[in-house]
Amino acid sequence: MRYLLSLLLCLLLSATPSLAEDPAEARELIEPKIDAVMMLLQDESLDKAERDVQIIALVAPIFDYPTLAKLSLGKKHWPQLNPGEKASFSDLFINRLQQSFLEKLDIYTDEKVLYGEPLIKGKKVHVPTTLVSKDSRIEMLYKMYRTAEGWKVYDVEISGVSVIQTYRSQFDGVLSDGTIDDLLEKLKTDGAFTITEPDETGS
Repeated sequence: MRYLLSLLLCLLLSATPSLAEDPAEARELIEPKIDAVMMLLQDESLDKAERDVQIIALVAPIFDYPTLAKLSLGKKHWPQLNPGEKASFSDLFINRLQQSFLEKLDIYTDEKVLYGEPLIKGKKVHVPTTLVSKDSRIEMLYKMYRTAEGWKVYDVEISGVSVIQTYRSQFDGVLSDGTIDDLLEKLKTDGAFTITEPDETGS
């Protein structure tokens, strides 16, 4: 029995390094993408339309858009949709999400991004970052999990506010009194749904 316990302990200890590498992989995926986005924002040779296309193409591979769409409706509403409604909602939501991020990026120009140590949350990893300018600090948290295609972002927190939970609350407000068709129509309207503005704290 003592031999078996010792063997089990050795196996657990030998597995520890591989577990510790996972959070680092998530940060190593996020960091160059964010740095590249900041460089694009500072590139005055690009007009806004061209810059936006490049930014979306740059970050798209690290976001799990299907999961983001599903989570934004939650267990209450997503299962109620038929396949066609799910596809229509996902397309409109992804477009709305991308446009919202681009609108937020228009605010930022000369900020510096600081990267914190990844936090292990069960089988998921949270990658903290801080957007620092002369007058403010904005905390952002990229929530990631491993898929067959590698690490993917399934939510982002801005100053402690979950983007997905913000959308879910807004969508629930529409669906509590209306239909999925009402929500789809609203998603087609610019400015109908917004990501909560980040709170800024003095540096």
